[in-house]
Amino acid sequence: MRIYHSLLNAAKFRKVFDFGDREVAHWFPGHMAKGLKQMRASLRKVDCIIEIHDARIPFSGRNPSFQESLDVRPHILLLNKLDLADTSKKQSILKQLDREGVRNVLFTDCLRQRDENVKRIVPLVTELIESGSRFHREEGRSYCLMVIGVPNVGKSSLINAVRRTYLKKGKASKVGGEPGITKAVLTKIQVCERPIIHLLDTPGVLPPRIENIETGMKLALCGTILDHLVGEDVIADYLLFSLNRRERFSYVEKYNLEEPSDDIQHVLKCIAVKLGKTKRVKAITGVGNITVQLPDYSAAAYDFIRVFRKGELGKVMLD
Repeated sequence: MRIYHSLLNAAKFRKVFDFGDREVAHWFPGHMAKGLKQMRASLRKVDCIIEIHDARIPFSGRNPSFQESLDVRPHILLLNKLDLADTSKKQSILKQLDREGVRNVLFTDCLRQRDENVKRIVPLVTELIESGSRFHREEGRSYCLMVIGVPNVGKSSLINAVRRTYLKKGKASKVGGEPGITKAVLTKIQVCERPIIHLLDTPGVLPPRIENIETGMKLALCGTILDHLVGEDVIADYLLFSLNRRERFSYVEKYNLEEPSDDIQHVLKCIAVKLGKTKRVKAITGVGNITVQLPDYSAAAYDFIRVFRKGELGKVMLD
């Protein structure tokens, strides 16, 4: 990769992102509210809670509504999508989580056919449950786990990965690339025979209100909030800001730019040219109406966000 020494000067790029009057605070569909209510009601039947979150945002967006639940059952935090995250500061992340009382943490890539940390889930769950009280359950070595998390962090992929590892079976949960795929509330799925373990798949639940706008933007960038609720142009601009701030300039070669840029309009124009994305627009001139071909900025923004989410712009840590 080319190194842009002349542009590493901090003055070249924005220090802060201008959020303006934007809001990403209200996305709490009915199935989320229903899901949260039924999850709480089912807690007494659950032996352990598996919270799954995006490893690129290990702190941002973890739903505070879950915390009251996590205190009453053994709890494992899975930081998923490891293939997309820069974990060079993994130890500092673990120390911060430890200060917050989260001590059972695994980094996972649930889409990989063989993930060693997925194999560690059942032994860790078994150890946590059997070292604690199971006063609410009959005797017998069968366990029920609840999988919780915000949308699109890989809950269904986790269930499929555990089934693949322990039952040698295929998909039990539908996997999608956008939030809101799982709407069924508390679907019970067997994932292991020795011991017998069932997982309760739940819909992704966001906080009813996201107070911090930057937290909301990180969630949107990672695909946890539906793009159209924030605006793909805004998400693309925040992505450019985030990459430049971290001196991650792989987008320059990806889209044939001459050099890094802090101007999202310029970047999107270059992307549209690279991809051949144009749209026909009517223009009024002195000699009448004519149709002209202009760069399709919306298509360019979509592609910019998509390649980031696929990991084609490199591994990042947004927190």
